Amino acid sequence: MRKTSFVVVAALAPLIIGTAGILAQGTSRAGSGNPISQSVRQQWNTAKKNIVDSAALMPEPDYGFRPVPTVRTFGEILKHVTGANYEICAPAKGEKPPFAEDYFEKTELNKAAIVKALDDSMAYCDGQFTALDDKSAAALITMPFKMGKAARVAALTMNTGHLNEHYGNLVTYFRIKGMVPPSSRQP
Repeated sequence: MRKTSFVVVAALAPLIIGTAGILAQGTSRAGSGNPISQSVRQQWNTAKKNIVDSAALMPEPDYGFRPVPTVRTFGEILKHVTGANYEICAPAKGEKPPFAEDYFEKTELNKAAIVKALDDSMAYCDGQFTALDDKSAAALITMPFKMGKAARVAALTMNTGHLNEHYGNLVTYFRIKGMVPPSSRQP
């Protein structure tokens, strides 16, 4: 019995310590008492930083780089992310998306214009993440892409996952170019 208790405690210790850390962060920062929304916000901020830093780091001539003909260029990935930000965050705000998902992909833009459009889309989504608390996270919304109804937090975490997915693409592009991606540059 004693050995079983030790195994259970040892297995649960990381979960207990991790939860305590999240709760402590939630009470020491804005959003106090909202550990779920605070965690969602932290994930968003990390994913957003990686994408925005990637856009700044890649030289303009390499915005047209694609490793193989069947994938998007570096710039096309950023334009896709820009449109998707609006498409995914608008329902969380209870709005119709101001731009279609493919709007920016269909538009010829240089690096400066892509970076500005990306920054604008991130600011649009920031409003949803900033306003989020644990109660509003649970509110039912109509999801994008005809996905039916779900909790508001589902759309927001979907968007963060989407950013992370495409950041993974960008990391590969950086590595092929012999560059260190933003998340590997951080101390």
